[in-house]
Order: sequence, then C-alpha cells, then structure tokens
Amino acid sequence: MIGIEQRVAIFEGQLKQAGLRMTQQRRLILRILAEAHDHPDAKGIFTRAFEHDPTLSLSTVYRTMKLLESQGAIERHAFEDGVSRYEHADQQHHDHLIDVETGQVVEFSSPEIEALQAKIAAELGYEIVRHRLELYGRKLSKAGRKRVKKDV
Repeated sequence: MIGIEQRVAIFEGQLKQAGLRMTQQRRLILRILAEAHDHPDAKGIFTRAFEHDPTLSLSTVYRTMKLLESQGAIERHAFEDGVSRYEHADQQHHDHLIDVETGQVVEFSSPEIEALQAKIAAELGYEIVRHRLELYGRKLSKAGRKRVKKDV
C-alpha cells in the first residue's frame, strides 16, 4: 500500500505533467484526498480542506477533482444517491457495498465473484476488460448476521 506522502507526490506529478501549476489550495486538496480512507464527495473534501484554509472555494475543489480524474489519479463513483464520490486510482481492484440507510461505502474483494464474472463472460464469448460491481443493502440485525470475511 502506498503512503500518504507518496500519494501526494504522485498527485502533484500528475497535475504538473498536465501543465498545471501547484497552488497551496491544490496541494491542500491533494493532501485531503491522500489521507481519505472513505469515499468523500467534493463537498466533504471541501469541508475538510476549509478547516485548514477558509479562503478555499468549492469550485476550486470541483475543478481540482475534474483535473485529477482526467489524469487518471482518482476514480469517480456515482452511486445511487447521485453524489459523485472519489477514491484513489492506485488501489487494487475491489467492489463496493453501499449501505442504503447510512450511505456508508464498504470495499470488498471476492475471488469467487471475479471467477464467476469471468466464466459468464467467457460463456457469452467475451473477455472482461473492466467492470464495477456495486451492491446495495442494509445491515442485518446481529441475530440475522453471518460472518463475512472482508479482504480489503
């Protein structure tokens, strides 16, 4: 797993490579993103960054997110709630389970699901090039829960 400082440096490099200058506000947004362990939306990133720089505007966050996405540094997810959420693009492949009541996004990996998808695609004459799997659910009561191994 890549560290926060390394991720910030990668983000900075990708913006510089695109010919963009590195401002203090962009650097702050990059740090907030690098430190995120959740899937923040632009408003969440803005709120976190605003605590450190009250001159920051939400439009600066949106522009920076769009630039990072165009450079392949982050991935944008538009889950059912219609809000674009972001995560680092340098992570290993994983899928998402979204809690329909809280909006919490849980990352997971399942070799069985990956194998089944590949099998189905092959049976239909295809090879999977990329995919996204999003499951939507609500937490079961403790009495109705089965133990599930979380890989990611």
